[in-house]
Amino acid sequence: MPQQEKCANKDLLQVSLNQLQVGMFVAAIEKNGKINLSTPGRVQSASAIAQLESKGIQQVWVDVGRSSESCHFELPEQPPQKKVTEQTRAQRINKASLMLQEAKALTRKVMDDIYGGKAIDASEIEDLVERMIEMVLQDADAFKYVSALRTKGAYLFEHSVNVAFLLVAFGKYLGLKKSILAQLAIGGIIHDVGKAEVDDLILNKPGKLTTEEFEHMKLHQTFAEEIMQEAKGFSKISKDVCLMHHEKLNGQGYPRGLSHDDIPVHGRMGCIADIYDALTATRCYKEAMSPSEAFEILQGLAPHHLDAKLVRKFIRCVSAYPIGSLVELSDGRMGIVWETNGREARQPIVKCFYSLKHHRYVEVSMIDLKKSELNIKRGVSPYTIDIDPTPFF
Repeated sequence: MPQQEKCANKDLLQVSLNQLQVGMFVAAIEKNGKINLSTPGRVQSASAIAQLESKGIQQVWVDVGRSSESCHFELPEQPPQKKVTEQTRAQRINKASLMLQEAKALTRKVMDDIYGGKAIDASEIEDLVERMIEMVLQDADAFKYVSALRTKGAYLFEHSVNVAFLLVAFGKYLGLKKSILAQLAIGGIIHDVGKAEVDDLILNKPGKLTTEEFEHMKLHQTFAEEIMQEAKGFSKISKDVCLMHHEKLNGQGYPRGLSHDDIPVHGRMGCIADIYDALTATRCYKEAMSPSEAFEILQGLAPHHLDAKLVRKFIRCVSAYPIGSLVELSDGRMGIVWETNGREARQPIVKCFYSLKHHRYVEVSMIDLKKSELNIKRGVSPYTIDIDPTPFF
């Protein structure tokens, strides 16, 4: 309510009527939980206080700065400020880093099992997935920290982990049950298992694939179907995420050319998460896009390839400027999106450290875009700049 917002001004103090003094400036009166701002003014006499009391007023809001200097205020004891401290942030990053390393190791084991001709087993993934889900449920930004820790050298493994985290976060946003989140996460971990059978020279080619090479690459989904036939303990949802993430609503995807109702919601979610993470990662043949650039691509692929409603919801879930992403502000400074909780997408706290305008480092400063006249000009891909932002994270 607007009136309550005004009363949240740092110069306003809630005062009980028995503490109200002559000379205090009453900005608002409160009765039965309702705030009235219609008659602000300085208390001129004791009779004015008595008149308020006769009307059943018990609390008033006093503007300390506009009150007489002779007034004595008993300021309430301030509770410890609840914010993300450096230590808390470091703990969150460390937790995300440990989870990422463990998940990458598990994904590598899954691929090694396939290389060795061994059937993969869902039970070997379930414990990790349970902890991934708890991490996301406890910390809404957990998946953003994991994504921000991406490195250049381990795309296949990190991509699988990131897709799993994205699906858990997206599923949570959509209100899906925990049991469904687990199946989505497992699907994310295994969604690229077919690439274990792809020729390494094609998989890691640092350039555009020829038509023949692309047709071979597409076979990874055919290989995945064969692998999943031998796999143990995987639910239909997990298998669908794995086998449908290259299908398109218009029926022009692969491997089965499914369309519309043939692709369930979890299959459509897998398509979106896979494309988004691929776009925002550096590959052997391309640099990473910023989240906002990737969102434009996703929107362009709807409704013929992707589900338009789900794309819109995914964008709201992830945010155009997630924690750890780089942005350029309207004054030319670049910084890391530092905090987003409870904020509009374009009003995060940004840790600025470099001027793109003058091409030099600047004094590190935290800019709260909720309070600043500055705004976000654009998202910046870390691989389009000649400096390493990692030390400032």
